[in-house]
Amino acid sequence: MRIGLCLPQLGEGITVDILRGFTTRAEALGYGSLWVQDHFLWPLSPARGYGGRTGAPIPPQYRSVLAPLELLAAVATWTTTPLLGTSVLVAGNHWPAPLAQRLATIDLLCGGRLAVGLGAGWSAEEHAASGTEVATRGARMDDFVAALCTCWGDDPVMHDGPFFTIPPTLLRPKPVQRPRPSLLSGLWSPAGLERTVRQFDGWNPAGMPVATSKVILDEMNTRRSVEQAPLTMHHRAFAQFPLAPTPAGDVVGRLADEASEAAAHGYADFIIEHNFWSGITDAEAWRDVPELFLPVLAAGGS
Repeated sequence: MRIGLCLPQLGEGITVDILRGFTTRAEALGYGSLWVQDHFLWPLSPARGYGGRTGAPIPPQYRSVLAPLELLAAVATWTTTPLLGTSVLVAGNHWPAPLAQRLATIDLLCGGRLAVGLGAGWSAEEHAASGTEVATRGARMDDFVAALCTCWGDDPVMHDGPFFTIPPTLLRPKPVQRPRPSLLSGLWSPAGLERTVRQFDGWNPAGMPVATSKVILDEMNTRRSVEQAPLTMHHRAFAQFPLAPTPAGDVVGRLADEASEAAAHGYADFIIEHNFWSGITDAEAWRDVPELFLPVLAAGGS
C-alpha cells in the first residue's frame, strides 16, 4: 500500500523552495504518492456551507490555494517515482476537452504516474465562476467522465452528450498510460456511488473510518460487471478535520493504526490529509511534515 502526503497547497506564504524541498524530501523518505485538491475562491457570503452543509463556515485554509494542475506539473519534473494524484478535481470547475489535454500533458511530464480523482463539489460560487451550475453537478458528471475518456481515446474523437459536444477532431497529446490514467471517484451520495460503480476504477473517500469504507467498497464491487476489474481503494485520512478543535492524543499514532488497518484490507493508497492540522502553524512548518509522519509510512507502507 502506498502512503501518500498532500502537497503544500493551502494557506499563505508557500514558496517554490518550500514546495521543492517538501516534494524531494517526501520522495527520498519513501512516500508513494503526492496529492492535490481543487478550490480557487473563498466566498464572502456563501450560498452553501462547507461540504454543502447549510451554515457551515468555509475553512480559512481555502483563502489561498495553489492551482492543482500547475502544481502537479512542477512536481512531475521534481520527482521520478511517486504516484501523482488529484483528490479531487471538482468537475464543475473544468470542461472535459481542455482538461483532457492538461492531464495528458502532466501524465507525459511524470512518465505515466498520474491518477485522476474527480468529485462533484459543493461550492455554488465556484460553479458560477466556472460557468457551470451546482444544481446539475451530478448529471453533468456522467457526461463529463464519458467525454473525458473519449478525448483520451484514439483519434479522431467525437462526443455528443447532454452537456458536452466535441466535433470530430484530433485531440493530442494522449496520456502515456493506455488506455488512460486511473479514474478515482470522490463521490459519496447514493447516486454518486452508483456512478462510481459504472464509470470509475477506484474510490477516494475522505474522512471515513476504514471499516466503514471497506463495507461500502465491497458492496459496490458486488455490482460491478464481469468486464470490470474490482474498484481499488484510495483512502484519505484526516490528521485533523476542517474547523475541528486540535485533536487530543497522538495524531501520528492514530493515523499509523489506521494505515495498518487499511493495509490489512489491501487498499491501494492511504493519503494523509494534513492541510487542516494545527501542527502546520505556518508555511515553513510544511518542511517538517514528511519526517513527522514517518511512523505512518512504517505502519502501512510497502
